[in-house]
Parts: sequence; C-alpha cells; structure tokens
Amino acid sequence: MRRRRLFLLASAAMLLLGTLASPAYAAGARYVALGDSYSSGVGSGSYTSSSGSCLRSTLAYSQLWANAHAPASYVSVACSGAKTTDVNANQLSALSTSTTLVSITIGGNDVNFAGVMEDCVLYSTSTCVSEVNAAEQKAQTQLPGLLDTTYNGIRSHAPNARVVVLDYPRFYHVGVWYCVGLSDTARSKINEGADVLDTVIQQAAARHGFVFADVRSGFANGHEICDGSSSWLHNVDWSNITQSYHPTAAGQSGGYLPPFTAVAGA
Repeated sequence: MRRRRLFLLASAAMLLLGTLASPAYAAGARYVALGDSYSSGVGSGSYTSSSGSCLRSTLAYSQLWANAHAPASYVSVACSGAKTTDVNANQLSALSTSTTLVSITIGGNDVNFAGVMEDCVLYSTSTCVSEVNAAEQKAQTQLPGLLDTTYNGIRSHAPNARVVVLDYPRFYHVGVWYCVGLSDTARSKINEGADVLDTVIQQAAARHGFVFADVRSGFANGHEICDGSSSWLHNVDWSNITQSYHPTAAGQSGGYLPPFTAVAGA
C-alpha cells in the first residue's frame, strides 16, 4: 500500500512538472504578439500613445490574454497595415530563443484587402466580384511563398515557441433583407474571399507545424455585419475609415480571445 501511494505521488509530481514546463502554459510564458491591425486591435479603441500609427489597443486579444494569465513577459509589436514583409523587417526582432508563445494575424494586406473592400463599397457589384477574384488569385499563387518566408523567420528567431496563427472572420450575414448597402452577391463574394484567404493561411500554418486558431465560427454565431447591434465587426465607417471592417472591442474579446486561449494554454 505504501509503495502504491508513493508511486501515485511520484506520478502526480511528474505530471505537474510536465505541465509547468510546457511553453503553452501561461505561468512561465514569454509571449510576443505579431501581425497586422487584427492583432494590434484596430477598431476596439483604447490605443496606446506609444504605438503611434500602429494603433495597438489595450483591448486587443493578446493584451486581454496577458491580463488574464500574467505571463512572465508580454509584448505586442503588431501594427496596423502590416504585410508579411513588414513583419520580416520590423517585428521579428522582438523574438528570441527565450520566447515561448507567439501569435500572429497576417496576409490580408498582402492581398490588398483594404483596397478590395473600398472598391466594393464605392463601385458596382461586378467590380467587387472582379476585385475579390483578383485577390483570391493572389492569395492562392503569391501568398503561400510570402507566408513561408515569414513563418520561417518566426521559427528561426523563436525556435522554442508555440506559434499560434489566427485567421480573419467572414464579414457578412448574407440574405438579411433589412441590411442596406452592398448586394447579397457582393457580400457572398467577400465572404468567399475571406474563406480562400483563411484556407491559404491554415495550410501555411500546417506546413510549418504551427497551431491554427479559426475565428470564423465565433463571428458567424450572430455577430457578423448585418446582425445589428450584436455585430462584432465595424461596417464601413466614413467618420473613422481606418476601423471599417475591423473587430470591435467585443469582437476582440468574444471573437478572437476564446480561440486563442483554447490553444495558447490556460
């Protein structure tokens, strides 16, 4: 009986040590958030003055996770408007061999997401469809190589880190008669474009052994544009064009934080 008790205690101790040693657990995590405006928190407000035009928010999912889990260290270098090349040139230096957790959203600006959305709003449905088709083509032919370069850079700078790649939401609840603005055809095409982009990102993450966190189902559960006051996404906002088509504070806390937390570690 004594031997059995000692064995159980030793097993429990080994399990505990294994848990604490895992880089996915927050107690000792050294966390760096990379990426574009979806990671910096554009659209959620509460931007830090030190971040300047990068518009890093205290309500971004990475900051919310750090607030809740108190990692050993946390820094966000995510920046509004960033492309893969910007991550390579300006953000990878924040990583090191001691980094144990990395998050990133990137790729939307590489396929001219902002320009596509602007033209969809300003011009005809046929123009919108044509622009989304062009973006999809670029996502499928050029983006994989760009992501490979960036992901290789992340791994070389942070060889011991758990890397979590998050994607982008679909924007529209299609088929809602009372939602004015774009046609259903344009909305459906934009959603299709988001799916194509997300698939390319997911495949690239898998090639590099990174964890993929899909945010689409959270937003699709009654929180897309055309879902009224429950939407977690800004529609086009002519008074603050930068935040158009970005998550609100609720979108960061309800749409991005849960899937990230699920794979980052508790």
